[in-house]
Amino acid sequence: MSYPPHSDERDDPEANGLLPPSQQDVLPRGEEGLDEDEERDLIRRYEDFSTVDWIQDSLHERTEHSKAPTNPLVARLDQVDGVFGYVWRMLRRGLEEGESWVVITLVGILIGISAGLISIITAWLSDIKMGYCTTGWWLSQKFCCLEIADEGEGCTEWRNWGGVEPFRWIAYILFAAMFSFSAAYLVRCFAPYAAGSGISEIKCILGGFIIKGFLSVETFLIKGLTLPLAIASGLSVGKEGPSVHVACSIGNVVARMFSRYDRSHLKMREIVTAASAAGVAVAFGSPIGGVLFSIEEMNQTFSNRTMWRSFVCALVATFTLSSMDPFRTGKLVLFQVAYDRDWHYFEIPAYVLIGIFGGLYGAFVIKFNLQVAAFRRKHLSSHGVAEAVVLATITATVGYLNRFLRIDMTESLSLLFRECEGGGDHKGLCQTSAQWRMVNSLLLATIVRTGLIVVSYGCKVPAGIFIPSMAVGATFGRMIGILVKALHTSYPEAPWFATCAPDAPCITPGTYAFLGAAAALGGVTRITVTVVVIMFELTGALTYILPTMIVLLVTKAVSDQFGGGGIADQMIRLNGYPFLEKEDKEDATDHAFIEPIANVMKKDIIIMEATGVPLQHIAEIVQSTNFQGFPVVKSEEDRTIIGFVRKHELRYALEKARRTRNLSPNAICTFQAITPLPGLDDGVSSGNASDKFLQRPDIVFPGTGTKRTGSVSRPPMSPSMRRESGVEVEEVDFGQYVDETPLTVSPKMPLEIVMQLFRRMGPRVILVANQGQLVGLVTVKDVLRHEVVSEHQKHLRSTSNNSHSIPNSGLPTSASAGVNGNDLGHSRVDSNGWETSWEAVEADQGGHGLEIALEEGLAWARSGVNRFWNVGLQGWRGFTGGGGGGRGREVFEYELNEDRTNN
Repeated sequence: MSYPPHSDERDDPEANGLLPPSQQDVLPRGEEGLDEDEERDLIRRYEDFSTVDWIQDSLHERTEHSKAPTNPLVARLDQVDGVFGYVWRMLRRGLEEGESWVVITLVGILIGISAGLISIITAWLSDIKMGYCTTGWWLSQKFCCLEIADEGEGCTEWRNWGGVEPFRWIAYILFAAMFSFSAAYLVRCFAPYAAGSGISEIKCILGGFIIKGFLSVETFLIKGLTLPLAIASGLSVGKEGPSVHVACSIGNVVARMFSRYDRSHLKMREIVTAASAAGVAVAFGSPIGGVLFSIEEMNQTFSNRTMWRSFVCALVATFTLSSMDPFRTGKLVLFQVAYDRDWHYFEIPAYVLIGIFGGLYGAFVIKFNLQVAAFRRKHLSSHGVAEAVVLATITATVGYLNRFLRIDMTESLSLLFRECEGGGDHKGLCQTSAQWRMVNSLLLATIVRTGLIVVSYGCKVPAGIFIPSMAVGATFGRMIGILVKALHTSYPEAPWFATCAPDAPCITPGTYAFLGAAAALGGVTRITVTVVVIMFELTGALTYILPTMIVLLVTKAVSDQFGGGGIADQMIRLNGYPFLEKEDKEDATDHAFIEPIANVMKKDIIIMEATGVPLQHIAEIVQSTNFQGFPVVKSEEDRTIIGFVRKHELRYALEKARRTRNLSPNAICTFQAITPLPGLDDGVSSGNASDKFLQRPDIVFPGTGTKRTGSVSRPPMSPSMRRESGVEVEEVDFGQYVDETPLTVSPKMPLEIVMQLFRRMGPRVILVANQGQLVGLVTVKDVLRHEVVSEHQKHLRSTSNNSHSIPNSGLPTSASAGVNGNDLGHSRVDSNGWETSWEAVEADQGGHGLEIALEEGLAWARSGVNRFWNVGLQGWRGFTGGGGGGRGREVFEYELNEDRTNN
C-alpha cells in the first residue's frame, strides 16, 4: 500500500458504482458484513495524482474520533461509573495514545536497521571494485585489515584485482558498469519510483499530493537494494536523499498495519514527517539536524506534536544505528571528527571566499542540472539503463586517475576533514613538499566532480545530491586551507598572523574542508539552520559554530541573488507538481500576487442544480469527468451557492441508493434536504452527548414515508427486501451530502490572500462568488499555472529588448489558457483535468546552452554511429564478395530505398 490511503479499486464503471445493480456486485466478496461507516470508507478513496482536502480530512478525523466504540463490551465498560469506570477509561485512553508511540518507535528501529545494512553493503561493494579479502570475500578492506594502524595502507590479506595497474583500472571500470547496470535494470523493471532522490515527491506528498506506489513496499525494497549498487558504481550521487525516501517508505508501510493510521491522512502525514527526520538523522548521524530538516524543508504545517514524534523517531533510529556500529568506530558516520583547535579572525576572508563558492556552486548546479533533466526527459526517457551504464563508465574512467575521485565520497570526506596531526596525512596530503601537487589534484577533483554531478543527478538510479555536493565543497575548502597554510608558512611574521602561537600549528586545513562542505550543501539545498546543526553534530566542536554561520550566511546571500529555491523546489516546478512554496519565498513586489483572483479562476465548470438533475446524468458526470467535486447552486438561472458536493460522497450515495431502492431509469436527484443542527430544529437542546456532533448524512427518498429532515426512521428491512418490494423511486435527494460551508472568496480577493488560504487551511477547491452568485472556482493548480505564466511573460518582456525574435517555449501566454484544464504543462488539453491530471513543464531558465550542446552532441554521436556502421557494412560486403566498394554502396542504398518503399 502507498500513502495517501486508497483502495485497490480502479477508476472504471464497475468500481465507481455507476452501472445498474444487475451488472455489479454490491460490495467486494467478503465485505458484506461491514457497517455503514466502514462501507463508506471503502468507497471514499483518493484519486492518483490528485490533492487532499485537508479541511474535509480533519472533519473526517474528528468524526471518527467521536464515534462510539463498535465493540459492545468496550461500549458497556465506557458507561461504567465509579473507580472501576474511571480506571478503565484512563487505561483505554493511555492505550490509544500509546499506539502512536509504538508506531513511531517501531518505525525508528526499522529505519536504523536498514541504514546500518545499507552502510555495510555500500562499503563492501565500494571496496570490491579495488580488490578482495583472502580471509573472507564478504569483508571490506577496512575489516580485512583491522590490525593495520594507518588507514589506507594495504595488508597481505587484501589482494588487488589484476596485480598490475592497467588491469586494476579495467576491473574498476567493469565493476562500476556492472553495478550501475544492475541498479538501473532493477529500478526499471520492478519499481520506477525508486529512481532519483525522492525528496521533491515526499514534500508534495506531505503537502497533500497523491502519488500511489511512491511509498510502497516494492519501492522500499528495490530502493534499499539498489542504493548500495548505485553508490558503489562510483556515480556522483549520494545516499542521503534516497535514505529519506527509504525511511518514509518504512514509516508508510509500518503505519498501514494499524487501521487508525490507514484511514487518516493527518496521522499518516505525522508518521511520514517523523520518518523523514529519522532518515536524515541516520544519514548524517544528526538526530537534531534531522528534526530541523523536517521542519525547514519537508513539512509546511509543523505542529508541536509532530515535532515531538519526529524527535523520538530520529532518536530511536540513531540509537539503533549506533548500536549496530556499522563502521566499527563507535561513531554514527564515517567522517565524524572533532576539532580541538580554535579559529582566528584573519581567517574570515577565506571563510567568505568559501561561502561565495558555495552560493555560486549551488546556482551553477541547479541551473545546468535542470537543462540536463529537460534533455533527459526528451531524448533518454526510454534509455535509463544505458544512460546509467555510460555515466558510470565515464565516471570510473576519469575518476580512477584522481586520488580524491577514486575512493568513495564518504571516505574522501573523512580524509579531507581530518587534522594533519591526527593521522590525516593521507598520501602526502599534509606534506609541505607536495602541497602544490595536492592543490592541483583538489582543484581538478572539484571541477570534474561538479560536472559529473550536473549530468548524473536525476538518472534512473537512486541518486542523492547531499554527499556529492559536500565532497565538492570539501575539496575546494581543503584547497583553500592548503593555500592559507602555505601563506602562513611563507610569511609567518606578517602582522595578520600575530595571533598564531609560535610553537603550535596555526592553520587547520581540515576545518576549511568542513566549512566548504557546509557551503556547498547549503548552496544546493538553500537551507541554513539545518546545515549548521548537522555540521555541528558531525564535529562536536562548539568553537566552529560561528565560522559555519558566517559561511552559510554568505552562501545564502549569494544564492538569493539567483532566486528560484533549492534543487528540490526546482525539481518540483520542473515536474509540474501542485505544491505551493512557503510564503517567505514569494516576491512581495510581484504584481502577479496582488491581482484579483478573477484573473486566475476557472469559469467553465460543471454545477449541480439543487432543484433536480437526472440521476443518469449525474452517473455519467461522475464516471466521465475527473473533477473531485461539484458546486451546488439553486438552479441554472439562479446560481446562488448552496454548497459543494464531493465526488466520492456522490459515488457512495449513488451506490447506496441503488442498493437499497429500486430507482426508476428516469429518477431525478435533488440537493435540498439539508441536515439541521441537532436540537435546533425544534428549539430544544438535546442532552444526549452523541447529539453534540452532526449526524451522519443519509439519503432521503421523498414520497416514501421518510422524513426529509432530522433523523430518519426506517423499518428494519434488509436492502434485498427493499429492492424486491417492486416500488420504483422517482425522486431521490442527496442534499445531506452537500457541504454547506465551502470556502468562498470574492472575485476581487488578491491572489496572495487566496494562496495563504491554500497553505494554511489546505482546501482542495475555493469557490468564487459575487454577492452569493457562483462565478467560478480556483484550485492549487490554477494558482501554480498562473505563476508559471506570469514568470514566462516577465521573461519575454525582459528579453524583448534584446531580441526581435522570441522562441516559443511552449508555455501558455495567458491565464485563460488554463481554463480548460491544461495543467501547468503545454502538451495536454483536458477539460476534466483540474484535479487528477498533471504534466511536467519546461523550466524557464533563460538560456539553455547545456541542453542545446547535449542535443548537438547526441545528433553528432548518432551520425557518427551511422557512418561507422555504413563503413563497416561496406567493408564486410566487400570482404565477403558482395561486390566492390561502389557496388556495395549502391546495393546498400537500394536496400534502404526498398525498405522505405515497403514501409
